[in-house]
Amino acid sequence: MRLLRLFLFALQLIPVRYARADEGMWLPVLLSVLNEADMKAQGFKLSAADIYNVNQACIKDAVVIFGGGCTGEIISADGLLLTNHHCGFSTIQSHSSVSNDLTTLGYWAANRAEELVNPGLTVKFLVKMEDVTSLIVPADTVGKTPEEIQAMIAANSKALETQRMEGTHYLADVESFFYGNQYFLMIYETYQDIRLVGAPPSSIGKFGGETDNWVWPRHNADFSLFRVYAAPDGKPAPYSADNVPIKAKYHLPISIKGVKEGDFTMVLGFPGSTQEYLSSSAVDWTLHVLDPVRVELRDARLAVMEREMKKSDEVRIQYSAKYATVSNAYKKWKGEILGLTRDKAVDRKLAYEAVFTSKMNENPALQAQYEDILPRLELLYEELTPLTLSQQLFIEGGYSIELLQFAYRLSQYFSKSPAEMKQDQSKTLAYVSGFFKNYNATLDQHLAAAIFEKYIQLLPEENLPPVIDEISETYPDNFEGYAANLFEGSQLTNPDLVKEWIEQGNVEALRKDPAYQLMAALFSHYFMATADGYNEKNADIQGLQQRYMTAQQQVFTERKFYPDANFTMRLTYGKVEGFEPADGVHYRYYTTLDGLAAKHQAEPENEDFFYPGKLDTLIATKNYGRYAQGSDLRTCFIASNHTTGGNSGSPVMNAEGQLIGLNFDRNWEGTMSDINYDRDLCRNISVDIRYVLFVIDKYGGAGYLIDEMTLVE
Repeated sequence: MRLLRLFLFALQLIPVRYARADEGMWLPVLLSVLNEADMKAQGFKLSAADIYNVNQACIKDAVVIFGGGCTGEIISADGLLLTNHHCGFSTIQSHSSVSNDLTTLGYWAANRAEELVNPGLTVKFLVKMEDVTSLIVPADTVGKTPEEIQAMIAANSKALETQRMEGTHYLADVESFFYGNQYFLMIYETYQDIRLVGAPPSSIGKFGGETDNWVWPRHNADFSLFRVYAAPDGKPAPYSADNVPIKAKYHLPISIKGVKEGDFTMVLGFPGSTQEYLSSSAVDWTLHVLDPVRVELRDARLAVMEREMKKSDEVRIQYSAKYATVSNAYKKWKGEILGLTRDKAVDRKLAYEAVFTSKMNENPALQAQYEDILPRLELLYEELTPLTLSQQLFIEGGYSIELLQFAYRLSQYFSKSPAEMKQDQSKTLAYVSGFFKNYNATLDQHLAAAIFEKYIQLLPEENLPPVIDEISETYPDNFEGYAANLFEGSQLTNPDLVKEWIEQGNVEALRKDPAYQLMAALFSHYFMATADGYNEKNADIQGLQQRYMTAQQQVFTERKFYPDANFTMRLTYGKVEGFEPADGVHYRYYTTLDGLAAKHQAEPENEDFFYPGKLDTLIATKNYGRYAQGSDLRTCFIASNHTTGGNSGSPVMNAEGQLIGLNFDRNWEGTMSDINYDRDLCRNISVDIRYVLFVIDKYGGAGYLIDEMTLVE
């Protein structure tokens, strides 16, 4: 009924916004068909084949998946790799200690012998992508249930992956697009020896800190440098002293000409996840239910982490990467709420749905097939709302307590057979050591108290886990007291004792531990009272969303649809341009080092705006070298490229395919672009490549690295 009531209102007052040609995250293999003509009309100087080509070296051969969730690019023939500082931060942290804190000091290898080894860090090169829909989707699905069809698709995908990997060192991965309406096979080559070459101090790489995160203007040199190594024969191999830098198939040339407003730009990378084709009900649920509870829970966690990190350098180093991870999504969700509200995103979706329904009703066959979708989605999201609070309090609440995560991990180990435990023992002992390297029980204790209080504040009494209800009755208004007793009574904070349990197979000691018992109670309640219902509703929603996606493509036949991001390689393109976030406010498209200094002068007590004295001297003397533009050194710029998480570290290129910047963020209002892209409001934020080069050369004194790059004057 809500849809019907608002259709007329939406049609009259809210303009329907269709995807522009330069909106979207496009598959490189389809650029020549879908995008090349439009790209050239906007200033693109190359061809689609220069970006993606399986027969000769091209730009895609220089762009990699860095670690588990970022993008990187090769910028020299000897495998020098550039990515964001925040993408390499956990690696930088792993080499840090109180006496040698690389996160604070930065690091510059003086030669290749000083490049630091990083066990477990990998990069993946895309070899090729191929449409395999006809090989994956069963030809005959008559009489099959949705579950049976999905099982057939999974089996076909696994068989094809196995077939394509056989006899090779490649990784094959079948990915779903358009909610299961299309499938592509990705072939990757994975390198395992990735070494840290250089990184600025956090005060430069993360200048602005949490104050500036997700906002514009920005002034941080968000970059770090690594190098990809291989066996002497050039093949991927684990670390060995005999390994050598790879001979890159292609590396990006670097332009130091600068950018100006209106310039064509493009970003090639691995965006993580978007949902551009949701219903108005889904957007409304995100805006008013999901995001608010996630923000409130992370707000409580961050307050505890920040307080405890300020008390100790050791804790600050232990939790710096964790804090950044928690804060990043927290502020993103806050910005998403702001952007969706300001852009009237729900009303825009309603207007779109009104046109969709009108066009669908012109075709009786389409009407009969799809008219139930939007009303059913509305009902399902209403039913999902109460379950969402319980689900998020478990995921963002109870399970965020590290001691309970630790107890769960140990319970998984002890649930295995004796033979499996023996096989996994060394790995589990290593996990225990790694856990305690970056763990502080006092911080975790205070975080637990804050989370228990949120359970009481946010959940109706009838939905509370019984164990939380019991705690509240036993310790009325004193969750800190309960948490203190819990942590004092738990043996799981003693790494030596836990290792003894593992070596002795002493599962009974674990089961008697109060932290294990609390974990088991929270898990039991979640899976019995929430998970099944939530997952069932969500499965129904996903099935309807797949049908809705098909329906949109059949109703709007004139529209070019791009698939949602799923951490596969995509190209997005747009223009260098400022924006107007509010009435009477206009943001310029670039920032300078003078602006960085001004932020510190305006807020001298804000630690986020501190920077090293050496940089201050370089600013005072304007010692910018060939990286200057006039008397200024530009630090960052914005453009209308459609990016998301996973695009961190992606190369930003000009019309000639030359590197001009390094993507690292979006503007706060534009974080809504994951579900509601508005070209007028959404901007990607990049560090100007000239600032990167300046920091390497003038600040870091690592000019030898510049010498191995290909600079275009």
